[in-house]
Amino acid sequence: MIKTMKTIILIRHGECKGNREGYFRGRYDFPLNENGIKQAEALRDALKEFKIDAIYTSPLSRAVKTAEIVADGKIPVIPHEGFNNIYLGDWEGRKKEEIKNLYPEEWKIWVSEPEKLRREGMEPLPEVQRRSFEALRKIVEEEPHETFAVVTHRAVLKPLIAACLGLFENYFWKFRVDTASYSVMEYSPERGFTLVLLNETKHLEDFVIERV
Repeated sequence: MIKTMKTIILIRHGECKGNREGYFRGRYDFPLNENGIKQAEALRDALKEFKIDAIYTSPLSRAVKTAEIVADGKIPVIPHEGFNNIYLGDWEGRKKEEIKNLYPEEWKIWVSEPEKLRREGMEPLPEVQRRSFEALRKIVEEEPHETFAVVTHRAVLKPLIAACLGLFENYFWKFRVDTASYSVMEYSPERGFTLVLLNETKHLEDFVIERV
């Protein structure tokens, strides 16, 4: 049984080519670009106030590199498949403009209610929400960390945060999670998950942030 309050730092990885140049990313393994590395360094400095016991990360390199920079050799970095990015099938690694032109009906769903999009070979957002929340719940319940971080992707963080708040429909475009931002959740046995801070980007004032 969980007896203590837990603090969870939810981090989106720094910028990569896919963000900057308008690609669908999914599990296509875009590495951090130079700007993304600098963002992660700024993130590391911003998070020094937290005594982070462990960092769980998506296995994709842009997330792992962000986690390693934040850890600065002092915090264990643990890849976790539960926080891997959404699998977008044949949309991955392709420009958004191309997808918009080739699949106009599915594009309309993606930009309005992506929770409802069903496409052969693509992982539905409800499944991303289920697996990421299950991964988070297990860490909260089974690991001793009082404060830990998760480094992952926008299409994981949004459904994960929504699940913590009991939201399962029409949430994806209702709030922002920018590159190299962090959000803070608390967990208590009495109240469950509480959102304390969303999309903190003050440490990124010197950077141009991807907004879409």
